[in-house]
Amino acid sequence: MESVLAFSLFTDYDILLFKQGRHFRLYEKLGSHVVSHQGRQGVYFAVWAPAARAVSVIGSFNGWNREAHVLSVRWDESGIWEGFIPGARKGDLYKYAIRTASGEVLEKGDPFARYWEVPPRTASIVWEGAYDWEDVEWMQQRRPVQKDGPVSIYELHMGSWQKRPDDPNRSLSYREMADALIPYIQETGFTHVEFLPLMQHPFYGSWGYQITGYFAPDSRYGPPEDFQYLIDRLHRAGIGVILDWVPSHFPGDAHGLYHFDGSHLYEHEDPRRGYHPDWTSYIFNYGRHEVRSFLISNALFWLDRYHADGLRVDAVASMLYLDYSRKEGEWLPNIHGGNENLEAVAFLQELNTAVRAHEPHALTIAEESTSWPGVTARVEDGGLGFDRKWMMGWMHDSLRFFKRPTVYRGHHLGELTFSMLYFYSEKFVLPLSHDEVVHGKSSLLGRMPGDEWQRFANLRLLYGYMFMHPGDKLLFMGSELGQVGEWSPDAGVEWHWLDRPLHRGVRRWVERLNALLRAHPALWQDQFDPHSFQWVSTDDTTNSVLAFLRSHEEEILLVVCNFSPNTVASYELGVPVAGDWEELACSDDKTFGGSGIVQTGTLKAVPEPMHGLPCRLTIRLAPLAVMIFRNAGGLNKA
Repeated sequence: MESVLAFSLFTDYDILLFKQGRHFRLYEKLGSHVVSHQGRQGVYFAVWAPAARAVSVIGSFNGWNREAHVLSVRWDESGIWEGFIPGARKGDLYKYAIRTASGEVLEKGDPFARYWEVPPRTASIVWEGAYDWEDVEWMQQRRPVQKDGPVSIYELHMGSWQKRPDDPNRSLSYREMADALIPYIQETGFTHVEFLPLMQHPFYGSWGYQITGYFAPDSRYGPPEDFQYLIDRLHRAGIGVILDWVPSHFPGDAHGLYHFDGSHLYEHEDPRRGYHPDWTSYIFNYGRHEVRSFLISNALFWLDRYHADGLRVDAVASMLYLDYSRKEGEWLPNIHGGNENLEAVAFLQELNTAVRAHEPHALTIAEESTSWPGVTARVEDGGLGFDRKWMMGWMHDSLRFFKRPTVYRGHHLGELTFSMLYFYSEKFVLPLSHDEVVHGKSSLLGRMPGDEWQRFANLRLLYGYMFMHPGDKLLFMGSELGQVGEWSPDAGVEWHWLDRPLHRGVRRWVERLNALLRAHPALWQDQFDPHSFQWVSTDDTTNSVLAFLRSHEEEILLVVCNFSPNTVASYELGVPVAGDWEELACSDDKTFGGSGIVQTGTLKAVPEPMHGLPCRLTIRLAPLAVMIFRNAGGLNKA
């Protein structure tokens, strides 16, 4: 092994962009890269460590000797240390030995490493993968699929979705997941899968939200090419892929980003700006140009190199507010004296602008739980520029309502109708996510009141109400089969419940809802246009019934939700069109575990005004059920 040779992948323009916070392909420059230099094969290493006194590469190729391969700092005050090591190769383990201003030596993993050792080991791995993608057709047509089509997301945790049949303590690999997950998603009908963070993280129990290797897929499940294979297979099966992404904070692991070069390089120095009390983690310094380049490069990396169809950005509210989860005196106001994190706002706007410019077909989704205005408004109009925002208010109000005993629900219908008062302020995703089935909250089934039959009926009703309500849909794994216990990242989905009829009925109902969503444009086309939705009945406190219309062009759907266990033989509702109506689906169908009260044949609406509409339809009201009707002159039905 020879000494480090002078070599660089950086141009002067690269350095200019980096210093300005506008270099969004840093993964092509920083990190480790297998290259040829002066006729010799080796690895080029480059790391940003401006406060370091010295930086060397230690690894399996030099016996972890701190003196063997010392990098040179660039002359341009970029703070980048770099060099070419002949003979180093793909698969070598390495870290950076960083001598700080105080003389301490820190051994750090590479922030731009493409591959890491399986935890608890912490070394980076030289990796220059080349994957032959076969998803050209998907990549060419995904814009109309995602931004203008039906979106139903199945959220899952890679490590616990399913265990190996021969070893219940071992998770599926990326390749094994492709074989098991794809037919399941095709059967259940979801349009997308969303993975909880799959970037390298040392602590499995963090569910992936404490990341140290931002540019590497989790090595617990295989090498990077195997994760690309999983995404490729999903795309070829017509399934989109959304990745959870965490630019809000990072852990304080000794080998990670924290105190990287002996200074507060990636995080704020003042803990009132740089420390998260909730998660005992550290907040990125969004005002630092190079940090913005790091984060935006990372977002584009997953969209570019892994063909991800979207990023769900975690904990946006914690980024936007300087006083997030802090008491008085524990935070610093902005330059105007307010609690808004102006640097984070600018970063998020720049992030979404960069995604539009470089990967225009990709979705960005904000997990944002406050009333911050314009999360999904265009950056040019002063918004943050996201495509979607999680509708946390809808989730909280809906779960609170469904937890109520049925006898009291009639006087709380406003908890459900309230969502439509602000729905059109943003473009929303309706989330029933992993956060709602952990930490003592119980499973979704466990929150439903009543005896066993009523609990399952209520769960089917909740899902029916969700899928008929405007907005994209998200359901966490296990919820689609009425899992009894809370989610555990160690135990995973309780698949054995599918041996029981009521659980199988819930899953069949989810399949039916996904089929309806795909088949009926009234449920997704123009869903963010107020003209596509109309309340029919919101004040039937006696029967605890809500009814509304979803429409698109010539198709009109009537959705009736009965939140009580009572049956009404002849229940009248206003409709906009006379003539034949048919029931498309009812959650009380015996196929789904219901009592079997369904409408057969066609129903006749008569030209008699009701509920402010010109016609009247009489139906039989099924107990604890959602019923979906369609005027027979509409589009093709599912």
